[in-house]
Amino acid sequence: MKVLFIGGTGNISMAVSQACVAQGHELYLLNRGQRKVNLSGAHFIVGDINSPQTQTELADYQWDVVVNWIAFTQQDVEQDIQLFSGRTKQYVFISSASCYQKPGTSPFITESTPLCNPFWQYSRDKIAGEDALTKAYREQGFPMCIVRPSLTYDTVIPVPFGGWTEFNVVERLKQGKPIIVQGDGTSLFTITHASDFAKGFTGLLGHPQSIGHAFHITSDESLSWDQINLALADAVGVTPNLLHIPSDFIARVDPDYAGTLLGDKSHSVIFDNSKIKQFVPEFCATIPFAKGIKQTIEWFKQQPDRQIINPHTEARMERIIQAYQKCG
Repeated sequence: MKVLFIGGTGNISMAVSQACVAQGHELYLLNRGQRKVNLSGAHFIVGDINSPQTQTELADYQWDVVVNWIAFTQQDVEQDIQLFSGRTKQYVFISSASCYQKPGTSPFITESTPLCNPFWQYSRDKIAGEDALTKAYREQGFPMCIVRPSLTYDTVIPVPFGGWTEFNVVERLKQGKPIIVQGDGTSLFTITHASDFAKGFTGLLGHPQSIGHAFHITSDESLSWDQINLALADAVGVTPNLLHIPSDFIARVDPDYAGTLLGDKSHSVIFDNSKIKQFVPEFCATIPFAKGIKQTIEWFKQQPDRQIINPHTEARMERIIQAYQKCG
C-alpha cells in the first residue's frame, strides 16, 4: 500500500512507521524534517501540511491511506477533508481516549461510550474533529476512520507529574523527594507501549470494513496509579516516596492540571478492546508496563541530552506539595 503519514516520527507514530516499513508498505512521511530519524525504507517529504506550497505538491499524489498524527482541531480536520477528498481510499484521524466521558456510568470503556470532556480543551477539540469527519463521511462518503489512543508511551515517561519528555520525576526518585500521585493511588488506568499499539493500528490500515468506524487500541493491563509509580521507581532502582494528593486540590493550586486529571487520569477506566480484536484478530498487547518502562528509562539514559530537568516543572510540583503540606 502507498501510505502517507503526516508526522510519523513521534512517541507513538515512530513505532507504527517502523512496523509499516517492516510490513513492506510504501511509506511516505510528511514533516518539517526537524527531527533526526533513522528509518530506512521510508520516503520523506519535507514540508508543512499547513503550507499552501506543500498542499500544492501533495495534489499530485494518490494514496491508499493517509494518517494525520498531528491534527488537533476541527480546522485541521476540515483542511484535510478538502485536501484528500478523492485522493485517498482511507483517512485515519488520531483522536484521543481522553474524549470519553469520565466518570462514566461504567468503568468499562467501549467505542460507544459517550464523548464528553468539560475539563480539557484538547479533548473537546479532538471531539470536534471527530464530529467534522463523521459529517463528511455521512454527507460526502469521505473514507474516514478514527483511532483513539489512550496513555501510550515509548520515548516518554507516562506519569502526569515531572514526566513525559522531561526527566524531573526520575531525578526526584533518585533524590528521595516526594512523588505526586493523584488521589489515593488506587484508581485504575491503562498504559500501552507504542509497539503494542502499532500491532493493532497497522492492522486497520487499508482495512475496507474500518471505514466509518472508531477504535481505541490499548493494552488489557489495568494498573492502579500506585502500581504505575512503583513500576517506574523499580525501573530507576529506588524505593519511592509517594505523596497522595486529591486531584481537585491539585487543580485548584495549578489549574493547568485540571484537564489531564479531572478530565481523564483521576478516574478508573478499563478499556474493552473487543472491537479492535474483531477487526484485527492478530492484535494482542504483550509488553507489560513493568517491562516497557525499563526500556524507556534505558532509552533516556543512552543520551544525556534526553534527561531534561525543567526548573518550571520542578517549581510547579513543589508549589503543589507545599500547599498540600500546609493544609495537613
